[in-house]
Amino acid sequence: MIVDERYVSYMNSLNTGNTPLLTEIEREAKSTHVPIIRTEMQQFLKTMLCMSKPAAILEVGAAIGFSSILMAEYNPVPCKITTIENYEKRIPIAKANFKRAGKEEVITLLEGDATDILKKLTTPYDFIFMDAAKGQYIHFWEDIKRLLKPGGILVSDNVLQDGDLIQSRFAVTRRNRTIHKRMREYLYTITHDEELVTSILPLGDGITLSVRREKP
Repeated sequence: MIVDERYVSYMNSLNTGNTPLLTEIEREAKSTHVPIIRTEMQQFLKTMLCMSKPAAILEVGAAIGFSSILMAEYNPVPCKITTIENYEKRIPIAKANFKRAGKEEVITLLEGDATDILKKLTTPYDFIFMDAAKGQYIHFWEDIKRLLKPGGILVSDNVLQDGDLIQSRFAVTRRNRTIHKRMREYLYTITHDEELVTSILPLGDGITLSVRREKP
């Protein structure tokens, strides 16, 4: 928790909730210990979708399909969503959830390692949501940037490691040091890229919001 829990609890108490199906999928995810986006992140995504109205969305990290369905439900315009998942046990659950939501024609799930899949994608996207293995963000970066349209939005979730990122790498447990190093490299890269305007926000476990500059 990087923001006082009382503030988060208060903000989430004002949340008006999701569709009944999303609420059911969220409950199922929590009961089986599958990580999905936090309540405050859900509301942030809804707001960004309402503002940007993206027709083409790319998600890196589908899990069981919760956030893909949320984006399909709350985007105010018709869209196509491409999502990537590598964990074999979660793929059939995600597909079943897309079918439950009636979104099979809207959401395409690509199975496999995002590092390999991203290199094969050629269609640019209006909106990209990164929510995969945190230590891989920097490895995805060149392809993510290539796939982001001018004027497009990139949202990266869980970038502050429960606050560990501000600590010295020697203060972080040994098993988390690689992620710590790679995430710091990722944040430095996207905040110093002249083709982007990026903010780091203390929402959930930390997010970045980046917009690719339009060419003059």
